[in-house]
Amino acid sequence: MMKIPLFVKKVLRELKKANFEAYLVGGCVRDLLLGKVPQDWDICTNARPSQVQKIFSHSFYENKFGTVTVVFSQKQSKKLITQSKNLNHKKEVQITTYRLEAKYTDKRHPDKVKFTDSLEKDLARRDFTINAMALDPLIKPVEIVDLFGGQKDLKKGIIRAVGQPEDRFSEDALRMIRAVRFACQLNFKIERGTFRAIKEKAYWIQAIAKERIRDELIKIIMSPQPDRGIELLRKAKLLRYIIPELEQGVGISQNKHHLYTVYEHSILSLKYAAQRNYNLVVRLAALLHDIAKPQVKEGEGPEATFYNHDTLGAKFAIRILERLRFPKKIIEKVAHLIRHHMFVYDPETVTEAGVRRLLRRVGPENINDLINLRIADRLGSGCPKAVPYRLRHLFYLIERVSRDPISVKMLKVDGYDVMKTLNLKPGPRIGLLLEALLAEVLEDPQKNTKKYLLGRLKELNQLSDKELKEKTKVVEEKKEEVDLEMKKKYWVK
Repeated sequence: MMKIPLFVKKVLRELKKANFEAYLVGGCVRDLLLGKVPQDWDICTNARPSQVQKIFSHSFYENKFGTVTVVFSQKQSKKLITQSKNLNHKKEVQITTYRLEAKYTDKRHPDKVKFTDSLEKDLARRDFTINAMALDPLIKPVEIVDLFGGQKDLKKGIIRAVGQPEDRFSEDALRMIRAVRFACQLNFKIERGTFRAIKEKAYWIQAIAKERIRDELIKIIMSPQPDRGIELLRKAKLLRYIIPELEQGVGISQNKHHLYTVYEHSILSLKYAAQRNYNLVVRLAALLHDIAKPQVKEGEGPEATFYNHDTLGAKFAIRILERLRFPKKIIEKVAHLIRHHMFVYDPETVTEAGVRRLLRRVGPENINDLINLRIADRLGSGCPKAVPYRLRHLFYLIERVSRDPISVKMLKVDGYDVMKTLNLKPGPRIGLLLEALLAEVLEDPQKNTKKYLLGRLKELNQLSDKELKEKTKVVEEKKEEVDLEMKKKYWVK
């Protein structure tokens, strides 16, 4: 029933062969009992780190917490990691020496690591009952060490701290967010006493490194129920220390285009992004796309407006994600989607040139994510159709103009052609001339021929730099003016 890779069993056998105890422990035991494939393999033992390293030459010990990582090379694991297509083929096993409870002054790390020879004492310091079980798969029948009712809580779908919740959270305050994460990933409930302790000690999370909080938040957002996760964080009083800007949307009503408050709409948009299996960038954008609405709201009731919440929201998103130490590339992509999520598209007035300008502003590589954000946004607004006629028409036109030039690089002439034709030296004017040509080609792709563009260059070269700049701006400014007027009139999704 329990499929355990041969390389994991080999580690257990080698430890026992050296007369040490060895058990699978923690999350991998939980997953095996749930019938899932473990993502990581953890073993606990009474062997000290130095003793473990003597047994396994292909290992390293780079921490102070008694965990040795055994690494299997490709050659070593070739025969050991081929028994099932359904098994996790990660070639590492983490072996940790039994540890005692310790004082955690900083709510992050033990002041001093104390080893023990007792499996029972080691399990007593673990976070939740469902993660505090040990298993020896080499014994028949399989032996499961369950001292705190982990199997019972698994069956009931409960996240319960081992022993006193305050003690467990004092040892590592990140466990409070982990409780929420497990609830979302497993569709479990957090036990009442455990949840009460999280609410009372939520401020402890301020001691945790932002990178660790970020990693748990990503797991919540990428879980099947991220909207429930954000709401649990809010009810547990944790959200105010992670993304306090989201809480500012609680109770903020919107207008006739929305059934929900700003906060409700944000987490519902995230919910639908998850249901449609969108990527992390789109899910983050769905959660944060209206983050600035409380700051820009004008008026009340059906006609309330939120002008420029897209532009300000992009800035807020950058601030939030930088604070949480997200990678720069993710921050830029999320902010870019939020900045452009209010694009206006009217099938009756849009032109192919307008779609080309949209692709130019957004970038062809981002257009699918932007449309996915719009779909999640619509569903989160209470709209019954995720892809209405407007978006279907947009899909059609995007496909139709997908090969049309939308950047200087796609013109049939380049900077060298400009310099050769006009006898110019390298400089900013070359770029201005190319941008002026692009402005015309965006309106009419048929003009993108070398013959036409070279002839047009001679005419454009009669203009000053200022006139060239104005010429390249006029089309975009006209389009932005139309967008703004339509936003003011409709402000639709």
